[in-house]
Amino acid sequence: MFNSSSFCFSFSFSFLFFFLITPSITSPINPLSIDLINTTCAQCAKKSTIIDYTFCLTSLQAVSPSRHVTNIQGLGIIAMELALGNATATVTTVEKMLTGRAVDPFAKICLLNCLELYADAVSLLVNSIGAFLTEQYDAVNLLMGAICEITATCEELFTEKKGGVSPLTKENYNLFELSDIALCINSLVS
Repeated sequence: MFNSSSFCFSFSFSFLFFFLITPSITSPINPLSIDLINTTCAQCAKKSTIIDYTFCLTSLQAVSPSRHVTNIQGLGIIAMELALGNATATVTTVEKMLTGRAVDPFAKICLLNCLELYADAVSLLVNSIGAFLTEQYDAVNLLMGAICEITATCEELFTEKKGGVSPLTKENYNLFELSDIALCINSLVS
């Protein structure tokens, strides 16, 4: 006897499996993607004194060839996914810093605060992606703006002590840049 639910599940699973395997096949970079990335990064770098054109270009080009991005909305998702990956990796980095070596009490408090801030950033980024996909561009602006504030707050925590230096400067900068790129793309789309 034919079981339609079993067939649908098998077909859906096979279809999903095909798309999970397909991106791993190497293919040449799509010229349309390169042009779109160049144009978008140039517009964003011109629009914002904060966005570094080279950072934007190398970040988006690193992901887009395997994704075959053909529109600016796709670049917006990539920028937010890169930011999400950065925030998630930073959570892991901070956890390792807290458990891997002796940390002075002031730095430990700062790292614990940054850990909480970055956990919030992960949640905000997930919500940003959802808002972007549903074309709630004002919500994306608010959420991504909050993420930019998170990076600044984390960085500033360490400077509250005279001579304090953040061990997360690179992570904070990268998340700030990626968030600002996403904000720029969001403004271009909306």
